[in-house]
Amino acid sequence: MKNKLKLIIALIVVASTTTFAQKKEIKTSESTINWTGKKVTGSHAGTLSFSSGYLTFEGDQISGGEFTVDMTSLTVTDLKAGAGKEKLEGHLNSDDFFGVANHKTAKLTIKKATKGKEGYSIEGSLTIKGKTNPITFDLAIKENAATTTLKVDRTKYDIKYGSGSFFDNLGDKTISDEFELAVNLKM
Repeated sequence: MKNKLKLIIALIVVASTTTFAQKKEIKTSESTINWTGKKVTGSHAGTLSFSSGYLTFEGDQISGGEFTVDMTSLTVTDLKAGAGKEKLEGHLNSDDFFGVANHKTAKLTIKKATKGKEGYSIEGSLTIKGKTNPITFDLAIKENAATTTLKVDRTKYDIKYGSGSFFDNLGDKTISDEFELAVNLKM
């Protein structure tokens, strides 16, 4: 009887101190990615879609996550059809930029999440065009939603077209090395 009681007490202690990871899938049809790319003479904007994604939680703390972006969903939203939209989308899909024919997805993996007053400081890896680099950004969580705005240096992913860091005499054709992603996740 004493051994059974000790076993029960030990199981209760282990169960009360062990946290289990919970995986929260994102609702891909409700989650959004808005991108902005800048150049000397202005900017362009558009959208991308998630093909899958999730955050993992240990208790109420983020412990990881992974998100896959469908690069074939890339659209330009600041230009109208017949007024440059199709041309820019074609160029962004080409090997000059994202090489979508050979790289249909991009992936973000969360490796570490540190909770702060306003949300989380995230450390992870981002893979674009088969190249993986570390990335850091802040992530705000509220109820069943998470938001962030992050900047990506495209040249780290071998996207150098129009970059003043690699080419001289581009003048007003220079395109910023960084593009911005405004992400809204729904869970």
